[in-house]
This record gives sequence, structure tokens and C-alpha cells, in this order.
Amino acid sequence: MAKEKTIFNCSECGGSSPKWLGRCPHCNAWNTLVEGSVDSSPSSRNRFAALAMTAEVSTLAQIQATDVERTPTGQEELDRVLGGGIVPGAVVLIGGDPGIGKSTLLLQTLDALQGRGLNTLYVTGEESGAQIALRARRLGVGESQMGVLAEIQLEKILATIEQRQPAIAVIDSIQTIYSEQLSSAPGSVAQVRECAAHLTRVAKASGTTMVLVGHVTKEGALAGPRVLEHMVDTVLYFEGDTHSSFRLVRANKNRFGAINEIGVFAMTDKGLKGVSNPSAIFLSQHKEPVPGSCVMVTLEGTRPLLVEVQALVDSGGPSPRRLSVGLERDRLAMLLAVLHRHAGVACMDQDVFVNAVGGVRISEPASDLAVMLAISSSLRARPLPRGFIAFGELGLAGEVRPAPRGQERLKEAAKLGFDVAVVPKANAPRKPIEGMTVHAVERVEEALELVRSLS
Repeated sequence: MAKEKTIFNCSECGGSSPKWLGRCPHCNAWNTLVEGSVDSSPSSRNRFAALAMTAEVSTLAQIQATDVERTPTGQEELDRVLGGGIVPGAVVLIGGDPGIGKSTLLLQTLDALQGRGLNTLYVTGEESGAQIALRARRLGVGESQMGVLAEIQLEKILATIEQRQPAIAVIDSIQTIYSEQLSSAPGSVAQVRECAAHLTRVAKASGTTMVLVGHVTKEGALAGPRVLEHMVDTVLYFEGDTHSSFRLVRANKNRFGAINEIGVFAMTDKGLKGVSNPSAIFLSQHKEPVPGSCVMVTLEGTRPLLVEVQALVDSGGPSPRRLSVGLERDRLAMLLAVLHRHAGVACMDQDVFVNAVGGVRISEPASDLAVMLAISSSLRARPLPRGFIAFGELGLAGEVRPAPRGQERLKEAAKLGFDVAVVPKANAPRKPIEGMTVHAVERVEEALELVRSLS
């Protein structure tokens, strides 16, 4: 007869404790221990035997390093985020809000890979096979030969993978899978951690690329223990407003490629389509220049993107508001202080709203100069010149600091028809860029004076 033993698992680090504690003894986080239970019968004590591997110690010089073989997925934007394609034996975790398009993208990807002769498997734990078939017909892939399995028991899923030996398997989603070795409910810390560990080991041993779909919390982070993100090779986040047709796939972790790469997709009636020129969706089409609008060039991984930054300065009450969408709110407060102290532009009694068009999030400080010029333009009610771009970081002393890879930013802007740029002096091009006039500045007040003369 199976014996159950109560154990408390940490939702942050995945550690466990035989009794409840207010503070995790492993990571020192407070109020993170969740009650669970494990089967302590003799037959279950060796359930981790399949995860063990016997290996000999080798010196680093003895290990033969080979280039990673990649298989394109047929989705160019997804390949960019993955680093060029899927890698045999890799484990990819993808998360996003409900209805954002995770299952749609994965169905299209599996169909493209199946059409190229690869064996694929789609394991659904949240929908029936009939529901998957209906979605496939809407996407135009209803005649695909991909394998579909509606199952939530881990042992049956592993048996199917061992039997079919697919090149790529999708588990949708990891929170619905449970193992008979544990008595806790699907989605619990213990179930998610152990199911992910078994699937990861199977992927490494068999060479099957494993794609795990994960739920997200209200804050947008992946649900479950943080150790889940440490186990996998790649972590992708599906972002975007469900009311907009554009979606962003961002890599936050990638052992086989660069991080912070983004793929841009457009949701259509036939599924997700890659956007070849993503800068176009982040730029508003104004017939004439408008006050409070400034275009900047940001870097997302290796890709330079042009994003329009809009600012609205309006008379406020005794407690003026500072609202930022797509940019850091604390950085906005700092920029307003720098603008007041070093350029004499006061917004103390004004409401200031800043927005990055298109729903993109800008985290790099190279947006500082564009935000400051947009605020100044809105305050003066005077638009910036047509075809104008700016980028650069602002220091608390009022200096304009350089941004990384400035030459690539300028070339991308010139390619899209922008002909006037204000950049940090250290980013001034050594050779003139055809069709573009570049103004290099060192101080905040210098940049504002220059823009006034150009307006």
C-alpha cells in the first residue's frame, strides 16, 4: 500500500522542507512554501533512476566541441528568436497571456516541419483533439499529418514519445501534466518541476526538441517554480495586446543564440504571419509633423528598430501625474529633473504622459534623448522637423552619453528615409551617411538649442 508523506515545496527556488516554515531554508524567500505530498512507498523511492546518468570526468581539452545543427521552422521571425532554428534535444519554454496566439504559432510551425518530412507530435492537455482539428482548419492546415495526442498523464506521454520518436514535440501546457508518482494536483509546484525534469531528460537522451507551453501569472511572469526556467534551454515570451493584430515573441534566455531578440508577427484570419519590416508598425503615419512626437532607433537583440515616442504635457493640478507606457516610469521622473536643472525647462505643474507607439517596451537608456525632445516639443507646442530621429542616454550631470552600435542605428534610419539625426558626439559617424545630416551633441541644453534652430 502506498504511503503518502507531506512535504512543503518552495515556489521560488524549488527546494523542499519536511515542515512548514515562514522562510525557505534554501533561498531565504518569505511565504513561498506550498504544501504537497509524495509517495514514500519502496516502489517510488527510485522514481528518479531514469534521470540519473553515469558519466566519466573529462578535461575540457578532451571534449570535442561541434557546431550546433539547426533546423529552420519555416517561420523566419521565430527562427530569428531561436537563433536560426530548432536544435535537436533542446527544451523551449514559451509563455504568454491566454489567447495571445501560442497554440496558433506552434500548430503552424509543426505543420511546416511535418511538410518537410519531420515527425512531429502535438500533446494537448487543455483541448480535445476535435478542438485542435477545428483550429487547424481555420488556419488552413487541416490536412496536416502531424500527430495529435490529447493526454495529461506524464507516463503515457513519455511512452508515446518513445514509440513515435518525433523530431519535435509540443506539450500544451506543462501546468496540465501530472505524474502518477506524485499525489499532488496538476499545476502544483512539485508536479510542474518533476514533469519538466522528466521531459527535459527525455529530450536530451532522444534528441527530440521539446517545446513546453507555460501559463503566466497576473504580473506576466511564467507560473510555477522559477526552477522551471533554469531547467530549459530557451525561454520565450509572447507579448502584445489582444486588441491589436501585432504580436511580439521575445527571447529572455537562449543557450543556443542571442537573448533579447524579438520576432514580430501579425495575426490574420489564416494565423500568424511574420512582419518583414517591423519598424513600420511602430511608426505613426502623420501627414504633417505633430508636437510631442520623436522617432528613436532602439536595439532589440541584433535588430535595430525605429520606434515613435510620443509625449503629452498638459496643465495639471496640485499633484501632477507622471505616466509612462512602454518606458520606465522612474526614468521619466529622472529625465524631468535633468530637463529642469540643466535646460531650465520646468514641468513641475504639468501632467506628463509618455507612450511608445505600437505596444513595444523600451528598456535601454538610449531612449532618453528622444523622450526629452518629445516632452520639450509638446510643452512648446512646436513639432520636430520632418524626417527627424534622435537617440542617446542622459546623465544626471546633463551630459549626453553614447549608445551602443550607433552606426547601425543611423544606417537603419537612413534606409527608411530619415534625413536629420541628433546623436551623442561619440556616436557621430566617421564617414558621412548618404542622405542624412547628423548633428552631434554633448549636453542636454545643446541638444534643445539645436532642435529649436531646426524647428
